[in-house]
Amino acid sequence: MTTPFVGEFIGTLILILLGDGVVASVVLKRSKAEASGWIVITAGWSFAVMAGVFASIACGSKDAFLNPAVTLGFAISSGDYSKLAMDITAQMLGAIAGAILVWLHFLPHWKETPDSNLKLAVFCTAPAIRSAVANLISEIIATFVLVFIVGAIFSKAVSTVGVAAGLGPYLVGSLVWGIGLSLGGTTGYAINPARDLGPRIAHALLPIPGKRDADWSYAPIPVIGPLLGGGLAGLLIRVFQF
Repeated sequence: MTTPFVGEFIGTLILILLGDGVVASVVLKRSKAEASGWIVITAGWSFAVMAGVFASIACGSKDAFLNPAVTLGFAISSGDYSKLAMDITAQMLGAIAGAILVWLHFLPHWKETPDSNLKLAVFCTAPAIRSAVANLISEIIATFVLVFIVGAIFSKAVSTVGVAAGLGPYLVGSLVWGIGLSLGGTTGYAINPARDLGPRIAHALLPIPGKRDADWSYAPIPVIGPLLGGGLAGLLIRVFQF
């Protein structure tokens, strides 16, 4: 039952359940965490990444990428594209499933929240200032940092100085927290096409009372930007031969 596909699916499901869950806790009405702010959201997402990576590894994915941009980046850096389609499919399905669980978990809160933009924000990102070029650049830079530093964390040079077994997920979670705090304020730091597109699809399909459209005009940016950023990081990792 433990296979790479199952691992990527379960890991991404956990990522979205906890990640979109913390956003729901902060923005939905009558949640005990309502209005607790950006620090809570960025911390929650970092723990979501850590938990997702552990779950993914335990369920069969040695890579535990949970993110098409990371999968693409490391496919480019290694020259091995054999797992690209399988990983991205599992990640997308896991993201949709995780978003459905968030909807179920907060079921009575949707009616209590009149702002349709806040309901959408639970599922996907939106820019603070809408500017297609600037928003795309933000997603490229943030995802480049994600993939490049993940490559550095697991590089041969770092492993020779004694990174303990099992420490990797904590380090990656910390990295995601840092990206959220430093670079996330412009676009909400999707940095993951599955994280944004999967829940956006779920939002469009789910019977959420008083919801708005899924903002499809913005949707390409948190898909294209992370893929470009991840791909560029993969190329640089290949140059440095991590």
